[in-house]
Amino acid sequence: MICCSSSPCPAWFFCSRFMAYTMVDLCWKLSVCFLCYQVVLGRVKKEGHYVAAVYEHESILSPNPTVLVDRQSALELMGRNLDIYEEQVVAAAREGAQIIVFPEDGIHGFNFTRSSIYPYLDFILHSRSVKWNPCREPYLFNDTEVLQRLSCMALKNKIFLVANLGTKQPCEYTDPHCPTDGRYQFNTNVAFNDDGMLVATYRKHNLYFEYAFDTPPEPDYEVFDTPFAGKFGMFTCFDILFFEPAVNLIRRYNVKQVVYPTAWMNQLPLLSAVEFQQAFATAFKVNILAANIHHPTLGMTGSGIYTPVKSFIYHNMEGYGGKLIVAEIPVITIDYENNLESNKRFRENLHHSCKTFTSTSLDDQVCFKEGEETTGRASEKGKEQLPPLFYAEMMYDNFTLVPVWGRKGELQVCANTLCCYLNYRRAVLTDELYALGVFDGLHTVHGTYYVQACALVKCGGLSFSTCGQEVTDATALIDFQLWGNMSTPYIFPLLLTSGITLDFADDMGWKNNHYYISKNRTSSGLLTAALYGRWYEKD
Repeated sequence: MICCSSSPCPAWFFCSRFMAYTMVDLCWKLSVCFLCYQVVLGRVKKEGHYVAAVYEHESILSPNPTVLVDRQSALELMGRNLDIYEEQVVAAAREGAQIIVFPEDGIHGFNFTRSSIYPYLDFILHSRSVKWNPCREPYLFNDTEVLQRLSCMALKNKIFLVANLGTKQPCEYTDPHCPTDGRYQFNTNVAFNDDGMLVATYRKHNLYFEYAFDTPPEPDYEVFDTPFAGKFGMFTCFDILFFEPAVNLIRRYNVKQVVYPTAWMNQLPLLSAVEFQQAFATAFKVNILAANIHHPTLGMTGSGIYTPVKSFIYHNMEGYGGKLIVAEIPVITIDYENNLESNKRFRENLHHSCKTFTSTSLDDQVCFKEGEETTGRASEKGKEQLPPLFYAEMMYDNFTLVPVWGRKGELQVCANTLCCYLNYRRAVLTDELYALGVFDGLHTVHGTYYVQACALVKCGGLSFSTCGQEVTDATALIDFQLWGNMSTPYIFPLLLTSGITLDFADDMGWKNNHYYISKNRTSSGLLTAALYGRWYEKD
């Protein structure tokens, strides 16, 4: 109906128009209120981002893990841990998390024998061809109570869920790898989608003195797809130090998002949990969602959500109880990687052909021209002093070191084929001893693997014998550039600061067959700056 001035409109028309405008206004206000509500809950995400959660869990442990119990007793203990998991899933979902990761050994604990862990194992088929939703189809297989509960957590909270548990799978004696008791026992990660469907299973390949479990005959390369971040890969704890399957998974499947349950015992100065998790994310330009177990008396803490250039971490050797971390991070795509490379080229252009670092409190620059070799001297204000070489045990390896003396200097130290170089400067001298160390050899304690390492570390005291000891606090703010003629392309840049906090390098990369890392003033006292190289072919 069209109303003109010559033909007045009836009253009902104005009423209907008023009601229409009122409804539109009400709908708009409701939509704004709903949006505000979602923002408060953290559910409105930036484009190209997703919300992830990891939970560092203080697991309830069996008081006698070597004693055989019945299945019901095992389920009761695991149920207590699963009760905590369920609380954290609800909390994470309330904060808008789309995926949550729980730690290795979080449900059943550790220190079992092969026979004593058996009641804690769920049955699972490691087959991509089997589609199964344990929450909706609990009747398909026996001994799947843990899987059913995890599946229902994912379904009820509409969240992707990754957890670690022990699993069993019968095998035939005709199988040449079948254990003598007729079954495989695996340390297993499982991933469920937000409908509770089991979408991936991964069997840990590099066991760390885990005599209750078997190594799978072949490495698993497990990925699962999500609608919010694409493809995720997964591996477990000790796997992160080896080519198979971690590195090969990332290379073969072009994985950019990684879920990583772990039960990691920290070892300073080069292998604390948060330190190496960040280094891995940086080295491979991936996001890592890492969930560690929390048992400080065993040196076990350190979880986080890591991007190549930022981290959200938790490390607590003093307190008890679990910790939920929730963070919004960018999905790593080709565009994201190109942006990282553009920023790197911008920094290189600023520095021209010479890598420099400066400080407003310093008189001049320290500059390293690629291709030039520095002498093994420490210098200050024209005075030169040959630093003494010494040897100390670090990470159970015999490092060759030189002391880092004075406010500034240039140092070189070599071992086998590896030479490490350091330019450094500090505005204020502190009563702390630092050393530059090198190791190029086969590590043989608690695992066998080949390492090339250049490490600037704070020593435990003022004597050379304390270099390589575990140190957690420092005050010295140091500008540095560290580089070495590494023989492997797999370099993990470590930058750890006082209180077991992380810092990020200003620049790093390859030039003239040397890998370098540089930093202009650490955010707090420097504990470790290192290039940790893994020469996988020589393991």
